[in-house]
Amino acid sequence: MLLMSFFLCKNTFSLNIIYDEEAELYLQNLARPIFRAANQPFNRNNFFIVNDDGLNAFVADGNALFINTGTIISSDNDDEIAGVIAHEVGHIQGGHILRGKLRQQELSEVGLASMLLAGAAAVMSGRGDVGMAIMLGSQSSILNSYLSYMVEEERSADEAGIKFLKETQTSPEGMRNFMKKIAQQNIAEGIEETSYFRTHPVTKERLGFLDNAVKNSHYTGRNKTSEEFLRVKAKLIAFLYTPDTALKYYPKNNTIPEKYAHTIIYFKQMKKQEAINNINELIGLEPNNPFFRELKAQIFMETGDVKTAKKEYKKALDLLPNSTLLKVSYAQATIEDEPTSQELKELETMLNQAVFVRPSYEAWILLARTYGMQNKLPEANYASAEGSFRLGLFDVAKKQANDALKGNSSPKLTLKINDLINRIDEYKR
Repeated sequence: MLLMSFFLCKNTFSLNIIYDEEAELYLQNLARPIFRAANQPFNRNNFFIVNDDGLNAFVADGNALFINTGTIISSDNDDEIAGVIAHEVGHIQGGHILRGKLRQQELSEVGLASMLLAGAAAVMSGRGDVGMAIMLGSQSSILNSYLSYMVEEERSADEAGIKFLKETQTSPEGMRNFMKKIAQQNIAEGIEETSYFRTHPVTKERLGFLDNAVKNSHYTGRNKTSEEFLRVKAKLIAFLYTPDTALKYYPKNNTIPEKYAHTIIYFKQMKKQEAINNINELIGLEPNNPFFRELKAQIFMETGDVKTAKKEYKKALDLLPNSTLLKVSYAQATIEDEPTSQELKELETMLNQAVFVRPSYEAWILLARTYGMQNKLPEANYASAEGSFRLGLFDVAKKQANDALKGNSSPKLTLKINDLINRIDEYKR
């Protein structure tokens, strides 16, 4: 499991993203039939898990779908998570991302006009309070208009989501129950339930619509709870919470999800032998489970036994050869283990495949190290620049990209470097 910073888009905010193959595959398997029902293209690399306790999910540019860890941990079954995904796919099908941008631009222009009007009124009257009153009144109107628009989009996404769940023979009860959790949390936290102060409004009307959908569904009450769901939830709780808190969720160490959680808890408590005993027991039960091998490798890697970690990562990768995240982890262990020239060539190929499929910061930096260890300096500088770019270090990335141009004799690499420089300049505007 990797925790990294992710920049949503230029001039906005960064998110703490968790990269975990097991959790991502679980979500993607739930989402794939929903995307198919919505007649939307499915891209497994457009799924992101946000390290945030809030009950939330959202979509962004490129139809990227973000789901908070709080949403997964607070869910009781697969149907609740499927309901959340179906709702967000409803936003995608409805074109709400682009429409929202246009609406925000329209409202910002209205807001600017109202501020200019307020300034003119203040000058003409000689009273600043007149201008302030006009500005506050217009801003309230803008907020009212925008949030009313948001309510309409949420209702639309609910309707579409229910349709997708019906086509995938999934109970809408999960969506309804999760929305009720959000409403209950809002009440507990004192958030006013009005269209003026809610940006993701869970209104009585919406809950009433979902209640009716449950009553009219042929699939009511199924609420599937899979083993995959239980394991992913246990893994997130054990990794993200303190050992004492995680133990309140998993006081026993009997079932596979419980043993999974306890392995991680022991690991975080620096009880290496107990962790190894637990994970070996799990591997004995499921010798072809790549995620148990991955966890065993991580335990050895983070306790300084790089050679053993490398072997275990290789076993995990053999079981799941298309996993970009496992390729990155195996590459890191191999680089730390004084790789041979042949291993470096293999890593170069593997990491180039990784950055093509999933161009993460870590993959680019490891590729830079691989090039550097082979004295391929232009390639190393270019890979470093790509890594810096993904961290939002645009000035550093620009310098590294220019350094990559020096001494470079490859026309293909020159095109890549110039493309990166153009992207850097675009993001800096």
